[in-house]
Amino acid sequence: MNENLRKIPSVSDILKKLNHLNKFDDKYLSFLIKKEISKIRKKAIEANLDLDKHQIISDVVSKVINSINCSSKCTINGTGIVLHTGLGRAPIGRKILENVFNQLSTYSNLEFDLNNGKRGNRQAHTEKLISYITGSDSALVVNNNAASVHLAINEFAQGKEVIISRGQLVEIGGSFRIPEMIKKSGAKLVEVGTTNRTHLYDYENAINENTGLLLWVHTSNYTIKGFTSSPDISDIVSLGKKCNLPTMVDLGCGEIIDLSSEGLKTNFVVSKIVQKRPKIITFSGDKLLGGPQSGIIVGDMEAVNRMKKNSLARVVRSDKFTIILLEQILRTYLLKDLFKENLTLFLLTRSRFKIKKIAENILSRIDSHIKKLLSIEIVDTMVETGSGTLPEEKIESVALRFNTNKIQPDSLSKVFRNSSTAIIGYIKNDKYYIDLKAVLPSQEDELIIAINNFNFS
Repeated sequence: MNENLRKIPSVSDILKKLNHLNKFDDKYLSFLIKKEISKIRKKAIEANLDLDKHQIISDVVSKVINSINCSSKCTINGTGIVLHTGLGRAPIGRKILENVFNQLSTYSNLEFDLNNGKRGNRQAHTEKLISYITGSDSALVVNNNAASVHLAINEFAQGKEVIISRGQLVEIGGSFRIPEMIKKSGAKLVEVGTTNRTHLYDYENAINENTGLLLWVHTSNYTIKGFTSSPDISDIVSLGKKCNLPTMVDLGCGEIIDLSSEGLKTNFVVSKIVQKRPKIITFSGDKLLGGPQSGIIVGDMEAVNRMKKNSLARVVRSDKFTIILLEQILRTYLLKDLFKENLTLFLLTRSRFKIKKIAENILSRIDSHIKKLLSIEIVDTMVETGSGTLPEEKIESVALRFNTNKIQPDSLSKVFRNSSTAIIGYIKNDKYYIDLKAVLPSQEDELIIAINNFNFS
């Protein structure tokens, strides 16, 4: 065994093969090499492997090069899911990114008041815009909606009870669960009603001297049908006022405008909920709003001001990148061409007719040999919005379907994931698809090049 371990190359042996990476510090390269050698040594001891020195050098060099390369890459979203959590949720348009480039590449007046020359407030860049768009008295931006929920519950119910319908104890991606969030916020969960039916009297009967908050949560990532019942938010708000208790509404996906006229069923538009006057409303900035990851809190001026003073507000505050980018996204809602300027809304509302025209153009530009080899055809599809929004709403789309029997769909998927620009499609009924709903106009040429350069060996 010792003789076998002697076949493991030294760090210096492998470093010689990485001369072309001389712009990187040798200490960093050595660090990566040692990690790989350590894994090989452990496997050799445990499995009594017969080692090949040249193969080890080749493998380690390959893995070091992969580690050196930036792991985050541009991708073409061929899943059809516009708000794909794995692919970064809401896409940001190039024009908006160009608008914020100068501010992000220099110093900015993030917390500096240019009028009086004194310390300013980063919330000032977004607060009025959010208040105007939603009709709220005040607003606060934090780093995600989980932080919004955590901060609000902590402020209004720490050491007290939070009353919520059993049917709203949701879990979203990343194991974010409302019961655990309530506990972590320092409050006690009080469930009322049943999974499918909760009545206003259930809330009323649970209220006592230790109640701190009435909580209503939008179950945006699932629905319950059949024999169901739940009180309207306005009724819960009225009960809260009667008992001198704040009501909080977590809307999650954040439907800023009614998209029904654009073919998307709308559930709870933020401005409509604001009119019901709950103390606090929370929602995400990187879902249907179309912005960067952020949590947005709107509502009563006194309530929002209380949260601004909570020490946790500092813990969960957004950085300059988020604030500056969010301001630009919010400004798209002031424009007549909203659906052109806001990339998320542009993609979500793009019709099947328009997408089919794009598909036909792409197919006409694919090499006839590749087209025949992969047996590509245009098909109608139905896709989802993504990120737990509009769970039952299917959106019309169009995809390129690869019908070839010569190459397995998982092999096709792997080849396209590793093309010059990574393409993320999906497999359904043993066929590989690249859906065009979420493919950006600026990426159509890249998609064509990747398909034309298809090489399976």
